[in-house]
Amino acid sequence: MRISAAGRTDIGRKRAHNEDCLGIYEALGLFVVADGMGGHAAGEVASQAAVDILHRFINETEGKDAIDWPIIPDPELSTSANRLVAGITLANQDIYRRAQERAEQKGMGTTIVAVLAEGDRVHIAHVGDSRVYLFTGGGIVRLTPDHSYVEDLILSGVITQEQARVHPLRNIITRALGTKPTVAVDMTSRDARPGEIYVLCSDGLSGMLTDAEMAGIIGGAAGDIRTAADELIRQANEKGGEDNITVVLMQITG
Repeated sequence: MRISAAGRTDIGRKRAHNEDCLGIYEALGLFVVADGMGGHAAGEVASQAAVDILHRFINETEGKDAIDWPIIPDPELSTSANRLVAGITLANQDIYRRAQERAEQKGMGTTIVAVLAEGDRVHIAHVGDSRVYLFTGGGIVRLTPDHSYVEDLILSGVITQEQARVHPLRNIITRALGTKPTVAVDMTSRDARPGEIYVLCSDGLSGMLTDAEMAGIIGGAAGDIRTAADELIRQANEKGGEDNITVVLMQITG
């Protein structure tokens, strides 16, 4: 599988600093977006730590038969999928420890979405309300359910997707890295096909643009993912830029 990628992050128009972080490691097939929280720069610490620790673990375990797992590997998952879960688990442990030890970082945490490509498969892991979408010529579909208060309301039939976009509690997440000593990591794997574009983003993008708007922007770029990334950021800011905005586009080219 050959992959090209483009990533952009922007402070937006309402925040004093950028607590998002992204990682693009094409040689490893690893792509990450993290959206920190905690204020007073602690969110920046958490998101950067999540990306760095996951990258280090994936890099150190690349091609190794013997791995010192921080988890009990799930026998139903491939080795690469287990590596992704393990790296995120390590990140959670580190961020939680820092938050307990340092008063200025107490309460910090971060969301994370990560894609690890292996052969003709992609493994997708996430915690929180940052998202992964799949764009094809036929449109766009979200691959990750949010770990959020409004997503729970949607699943229970209390509100619709449209109502969720303007709900006053739409920013309340129910799961994040670093807020508890352990965390459940959602994992899914799928076959990848040439022409597909995977969209990793923070809620600063998905909260400003509808799925249809994102699909229109990506489709309008006619395969130029760098142009698409720039335009996604620009239009999210035009819609208000209420949060930090981060996107990574990974394109399957062959």
